[in-house]
Amino acid sequence: MRQTYFIADLHLSESRPDISAAFFQFLDSHIVNQDVDALYILGDFFEVWVGDDYETPLSKEVATRLKYISDNGTPVFFIHGNRDFIIRDKYAKQAGMTLLPEQTVIDLYGTPTVILHGDEMCTQDVEYQKFRKKARGWWWPRLMLALPLWYRRSVAKKAREKSKQNQAGKSLEILDVTQEAVLSVFAQHQVTNMIHGHTHRPDVHHYNERGAVLTRTVLGDWYTQGSYLVVTPKSQKLISTPF
Repeated sequence: MRQTYFIADLHLSESRPDISAAFFQFLDSHIVNQDVDALYILGDFFEVWVGDDYETPLSKEVATRLKYISDNGTPVFFIHGNRDFIIRDKYAKQAGMTLLPEQTVIDLYGTPTVILHGDEMCTQDVEYQKFRKKARGWWWPRLMLALPLWYRRSVAKKAREKSKQNQAGKSLEILDVTQEAVLSVFAQHQVTNMIHGHTHRPDVHHYNERGAVLTRTVLGDWYTQGSYLVVTPKSQKLISTPF
């Protein structure tokens, strides 16, 4: 049976081997040697990424596993998240992944579907959106990647600590997407189906807009469970599997 899988927000790191184990089990159970048309990874795959030149045993094993999948006929696509937005071609090639633009429309079994990480739709978080504009610009990533690796690691650590402090003082409403931003993305791409991550609130939302039913599927994070969306020509199922 033809099927396509979507995942996001795994936040892979050496400090959470349970997440890595769950991810590898997911690959072995659902992707490897299965009739899968594609695997899409919609950002925040890693907890932090300071450059393709920073290799760890985990990043190498992930690349090896994904490259095996790609080499055996299942394309792997990647959209950057807010944690791993400086993954570049070097690592993508090692992992057999194709890097996609931050908002990409795909033909999902006859249904045009926009896929994205989703952080750009959290427009009430003004402070974060200012950082995002800088971080996704042309000069800031180039500047960061030109700095020594040890310095980039220090900057990333401080940034994560600051982010945790900022999020602790913000309401869940501010950290979520806004309906205005969601509908704007639907209208921009002229589609009725959307898949994204980022908010860690797995759910399926429906909107009635000008006589059309719009569907937005939110992928879950992998902090306490595996979360994935499997799409076939006849269905979309959002599935969570506790560790």
